[in-house]
This record gives sequence, structure tokens and C-alpha cells, in this order.
Amino acid sequence: IEPQKETATFEDFSKLDLRVGTIIEAEKMPKANKLLVIKVDTGIDIRTIVSGIAEHFSPEEVVGKRVTVLVNLAPRALRGVESQGMILMTNNAEGKLVFVNPDADGVANGALIS
Repeated sequence: IEPQKETATFEDFSKLDLRVGTIIEAEKMPKANKLLVIKVDTGIDIRTIVSGIAEHFSPEEVVGKRVTVLVNLAPRALRGVESQGMILMTNNAEGKLVFVNPDADGVANGALIS
């Protein structure tokens, strides 16, 4: 377990826009072993997110997954592709990388997480 980071104020937290989304498309980034280029339906739009999870998941494994997305992260170009957010991940008890899972029944894409 990692130690706790610096304390965030409520104002810091309130700036984060976390949404439920569904991965609708994924492909390996050419010439990059660790990166997947993922399309996510965030409920407010369809956006491209570049994620360093290709060593843990194939593109086929992630399509259809419900995910938690930080949608207001400043865009960043990775190998020429603009990444428009971040998918939240964690490690399970066995150390395996897993999605922070919003699979509760009745939760729509775009639902705010607070």
C-alpha cells in the first residue's frame, strides 16, 4: 500500500469531474508496447484516452467495460494522439491491474461521481 499523499482541500476535490463511461473501442498504439488508444462514451461525449495498460489488457478485453473517467484533465498529446482524460485504475489484492469499477445497476454513462 502506498502512503497517503498530501491532503487535498474540498475545493481541490470539487475541481475533479469524475464520470461513469463505457469503453466502446480500443486499439494498440502503433510502435508502443504499453499504450492503448481507447474511445470512451462518457455520457457527455465520445472521447479518446491514451492509457498505458496494453501490457495488462488486450484491446478486445477492454471493449464494453464500464469505467471511471476523469473528464476534465487537461488534454495531453501522447505519441501524436491527444488524450482527453484519464481512466482510473488500481491493483487488486493479487497485484493485478484492474479498472475502478462503476458497475452498479442503473448507473448511466455521464453519471457524476462525488
